[in-house]
Amino acid sequence: MTTDPSSSILALDQGTSSTRAIVFDHAGGLAAVAQRELPQSYPQPGWVEHDARRIWDDQLATAREALAATDAGRVAALGITNQRETTVLWDRASGEPLHPAIVWQDRRTAETCATLRAQGLEAEVRARTGLLLNPYFSGTKLQWLLDHIPGARARAQRGELAFGTIDSWLLWLLSGGVAASTRAQAVHATDVSNASRTLLWNIHTQQWDDTLLAALGIPRELLPQVLPSSHVYGHTAPGLLPAVLPIGALVGDQQAALFGQGCVRPGLAKNTYGTGCFLLLHTGGTALASGNGLLTTAAAQIGSEVTPHGGPARAAQYALEGSVFVGGAVVQWLRDGLNAIRASTEVERLAQSVPDSGGVVFVPAFTGLGAPYWRADATGTITGLTRGSTVAHVARAALESIAFQSAALLQAMNADMRAAGAGETPGDLRNLVTELRVDGGASANDLLMQFQADLLGIPVVRPQVLETTALGAALLAGLSCGVYSSWAEIEAQPRDSRRFLPRMSASQAASRQQSWEHAVRKALAA
Repeated sequence: MTTDPSSSILALDQGTSSTRAIVFDHAGGLAAVAQRELPQSYPQPGWVEHDARRIWDDQLATAREALAATDAGRVAALGITNQRETTVLWDRASGEPLHPAIVWQDRRTAETCATLRAQGLEAEVRARTGLLLNPYFSGTKLQWLLDHIPGARARAQRGELAFGTIDSWLLWLLSGGVAASTRAQAVHATDVSNASRTLLWNIHTQQWDDTLLAALGIPRELLPQVLPSSHVYGHTAPGLLPAVLPIGALVGDQQAALFGQGCVRPGLAKNTYGTGCFLLLHTGGTALASGNGLLTTAAAQIGSEVTPHGGPARAAQYALEGSVFVGGAVVQWLRDGLNAIRASTEVERLAQSVPDSGGVVFVPAFTGLGAPYWRADATGTITGLTRGSTVAHVARAALESIAFQSAALLQAMNADMRAAGAGETPGDLRNLVTELRVDGGASANDLLMQFQADLLGIPVVRPQVLETTALGAALLAGLSCGVYSSWAEIEAQPRDSRRFLPRMSASQAASRQQSWEHAVRKALAA
């Protein structure tokens, strides 16, 4: 197949803290970017919500703005990537959400999860979904909505309501759900990567799981159709954008970044440093069960459009994942909570004004701790403060906390691979995963990336274009819509990167990581 090198792709990147639209050229370069900050609301302690209508309005506005800044006539496809687990419930007839979107960080269903664990459901959930019973995921959020919105469950059973993660919400509106005259043609679907984050999708059978639906009281009539990540879902409704575009991909943000980083084979890993941190290791067609607090999740899946002769979709692909709840958000706290800096970009200079953290260790467990600890009750803790400690030491410790949490995840991944017989290491975490590919806003911080390489003892590789989440969605859309003939065409395109090489000895790195684990134990005991 011959592809057009002048074509471009629009990626909609709907994240936790911002909504963006990015146009990529055929070679994966940035052609146009538009962004709007997305406010969060905290109506009660542990609750985190978004205005779903605001998400749509901002996403449509940024798409139009990005297309206006480039040659819209060259845009051949549209891909969507999204914050995962965030849950929307809407009325199919009116197109209105019934409640603010419940964000992935929300902890309101912690007691529900504890009750389900006490009933012995955890092992069943783990075996079927690869996940843990945790309020992080969509299933108990949806259950809460059905329990707390009067009449919602009965209406759901009658097929009057629709559930979706943010990808489904945007797809539904883009394909016609925005206007009463076109709602009948709106597409209600999601992809395997987002479905695998709901607690309701069986990653082995590749189906919504009746046992789990019954356990959580979720009517099947609510659920979207599940399709490969790279697939032509439909087309944008006329009049929304300058031209009608095929919607060629839906993919959860972390699986999108994994694909955008070229981690499409077993043993390749990436870490995204955003509001949280998300480290994924591709495991190929094997759904590797973790014994070390990690999740087994679906990786991006290619549809039949890009397989030879229109054959069946490629077999399911999987990844191990570890999630850090507070990554770059700790810098926002330094700015907004502590008033230590005026802008997030100032943190690196402040942290570099001291040679080290002076013994200060910061555990930013503002919303509990994610993998590999999974403790919703953990609280933020700063240890090692002395009379000589300054705000610069705290800032450096805050940056280091991001690297410490990520190192704990990679240690767990290496342990899982050793248990699966993937190889042996000489006592540290330096051989199984041979490099870590990084992206996300906080990966622009050289101090953080160098410290990450020091802790891990392997190269940390940062691409020149950090927008790998949006790039992954664009590449997947390009594959389904014929912009690219194959992955080989994409892989052949040169991309510049910077490599951070470790400078710290294995014993020094182990000592630093032990100081982190000591501080974590204090956070768990608080």
